[in-house]
Amino acid sequence: MKALPILSIAGLYKKFGEFTALNSIDLDVKEGEFLAIVGPSGSGKTTLIRLLVGMDEANEGTIWLRNKRIDTVPANKRPTCMVFQSLALFPHMTVGQNIEFPLKIKGVDPVERKQRALELLDLLRLPQDYYEKGVNQCSGGEKQRVALARALAFDPEILFFDEPLSALDYRLRKTLEKELKDLHARTGKTFIYITHSLEEAMGMSDRIAIMRKGEFEQIAPADEIYTQPVSRFVAEFMGDVNLFDIGHSAADELQISKAAASSLSLQGEVGALMVRPENVKFISADGDADLKIQGTITADFNLGSRIQYEVHTPHGKRLIVEALRDDMYQGALNDEVTLGWTANHCHLIRERV
Repeated sequence: MKALPILSIAGLYKKFGEFTALNSIDLDVKEGEFLAIVGPSGSGKTTLIRLLVGMDEANEGTIWLRNKRIDTVPANKRPTCMVFQSLALFPHMTVGQNIEFPLKIKGVDPVERKQRALELLDLLRLPQDYYEKGVNQCSGGEKQRVALARALAFDPEILFFDEPLSALDYRLRKTLEKELKDLHARTGKTFIYITHSLEEAMGMSDRIAIMRKGEFEQIAPADEIYTQPVSRFVAEFMGDVNLFDIGHSAADELQISKAAASSLSLQGEVGALMVRPENVKFISADGDADLKIQGTITADFNLGSRIQYEVHTPHGKRLIVEALRDDMYQGALNDEVTLGWTANHCHLIRERV
């Protein structure tokens, strides 16, 4: 028997004046899942999270937590908690007082509150002597951990995160991404994480929901979205990509072997054939490849462990190639080159009618 989702959204619609922020969206979240919601500015992700935690009301639709409808329940009565980008810690309180605050509101005994706060300090890998430390004496990373400890003190069914790491420097952000993923595994809680960073979403989540213009464009595990995007928008949103129009009248520079054309089943299809830059190789002009194209190297970029090349074709198409440093191209800029790749590295994006 299929388990019921912990969170279920049905027909959620939100409008601000003439602007439709959410357009009748549906979503099921499994218990214990780490779901990341990403999308460009204005896609609706912040509106969605505000509706889920009860900060705003929907015009239409329902939100269910297990078998209870919660979109009509006030925010402070919902068994959920939000970790904000601003953290919203109380600057005049100690670390311990900040963590204990939800328990104090619930009327928990002071001795029990302190014990729980110390347990949460351990869980978030902060020293227990931080209990008496002023929160303003903490570093940015330590404040993030205190905010997480306070959120967990609520013992929520679901934790919502609104871009909590966006203000941190790169190295600290990467450290806390790993700690959040580890915390999720250790607590078994359901995490719903809003971010504009695709790298964060791919590194931490079980599934990614990509939003566009108030709707979900695709919801799937990161690998599936990266290798099998359902639209050009998702393909390009997930990083650099090479797309070739299929079934249009434009001149076709792409050489496809008969075997590859048959295996890809391109006959009669209209859409785009996708290949990621890391799967494109430099080959000799007469080299074997399922798919081939000629062009001129116009630029190269050092990405640390990888080198990225920009190649322009005679018809003006711009292609991206990525190679590990050990496999870097041995020629020079303005060289004429042949690129090739295998059919199994292609993905056909069918045009939506």
